Amino acid sequence: MSTFKILAISGSLRKKSMNTASLHAARELAPEGVEIEIAEIGHLPLYNEDLRHEGSFPPDVLAFREKVRVADAFLFACPEYNYSVTPALKNVLDWCSRPPNQPFAYKAAGIFGVAGGAAGTARAQSHLRGILVGLDVYAVNQPQVMIGAGHTKFDADGKFIDQQGRDFMKAHLAALVKLAKQLKS
Repeated sequence: MSTFKILAISGSLRKKSMNTASLHAARELAPEGVEIEIAEIGHLPLYNEDLRHEGSFPPDVLAFREKVRVADAFLFACPEYNYSVTPALKNVLDWCSRPPNQPFAYKAAGIFGVAGGAAGTARAQSHLRGILVGLDVYAVNQPQVMIGAGHTKFDADGKFIDQQGRDFMKAHLAALVKLAKQLKS
C-alpha cells in the first residue's frame, strides 16, 4: 500500500508561528500510512504574470506547483490577518491557479487555524473556503478546527498541548483522508 501524501501549507512566515506549529502537531496525529510534508512558501516571489516567460513559471514556483500536483490532499494552517487570509497564503494560491493546469484542482483540503483571540481564525477560514471553491478544491466541512487563545495551547518548546484541539485535529485529518480518497475513486 502506498503512502498517502498531504502537503501542509502555513499561511504564516514567522519562525515561531503557532499555525506552523499546529502543522507539526498534525504530523504526530496523522492516521497510519499518511505522510505530511510541511511546505516552505516564504521564498516564492509575489504573484506577477510578467514573471512568466513563454508560458513557464519561475523555477521556485514550478517546483512548488510540482509538490502540489503530486500531493493527495492539502492541509492549510490559516492565520487571520485583518479578517482574512495572509498575503503569503493568497500568493501561493494565486500562483497555483494559473494555466496551463491548476494543480490544486479536484483534490481535498483540510483547514486549521490558531489565533491569539477568541475567534480562532473563523473569518480567514471562511475567506479561504471561498478561494478554494475558485480553485476546484473540496474543503473538509466538519469538524472545524479554530483554536483561540493560541498562546495558552503550546508549551515552551512550541508543542501543541491542548488535548481538545488535538482531538479536533485528529478527527479533521481522518475526515480529510476519507474525503480525498472518495474524490480519487
